[in-house]
Amino acid sequence: MKRKEIVDDVTMKRAITRITYEIIERNKSLDNIVLAGIKTRGVFIARRIQERLKQLEGLDIPVGELDIRSFRDDVKVSENTTEMPVDITGRDVILIDDVLYTGRTIRAAIDNVFSLGRPSRLSLAVLVDRGHRELPIRADYVGKNIPTSSSEEIIVEVSEVDGKDSVSLIDPA
Repeated sequence: MKRKEIVDDVTMKRAITRITYEIIERNKSLDNIVLAGIKTRGVFIARRIQERLKQLEGLDIPVGELDIRSFRDDVKVSENTTEMPVDITGRDVILIDDVLYTGRTIRAAIDNVFSLGRPSRLSLAVLVDRGHRELPIRADYVGKNIPTSSSEEIIVEVSEVDGKDSVSLIDPA
């Protein structure tokens, strides 16, 4: 099994900054935005985007934490630890995750969001898009496109959980 770091901490910071600038450019009013991080690493990426938005625009954008486990079609968990600090009805919600792969996690996140309210718009930001979609889902904001084979795996590490920031490609061959 080979592990190769393809994104280091500096490159990850740049990717998150690029996503933040795209959010600023594409949204007329940032006052209506809510960031919704998908647990676990999506939450930390969302908080970093929130911090950059505060630095660049002086706005304190709310960040929610989505627990999608009870909305998945392959694993059923009754516990739901979702936390949303504001009512999302009529707001522009940006889902944030670390890796976009088959799209099933995002489908579950969408179900979770609509169980909380009816946003006026829903978009998706991901740190890494690795392809291989099984559902018709695409990201609106992408930090890095990393084409992979189905046998490869992408591992995102964030300092808050893993002690360092990196994206690695695992090749089982």
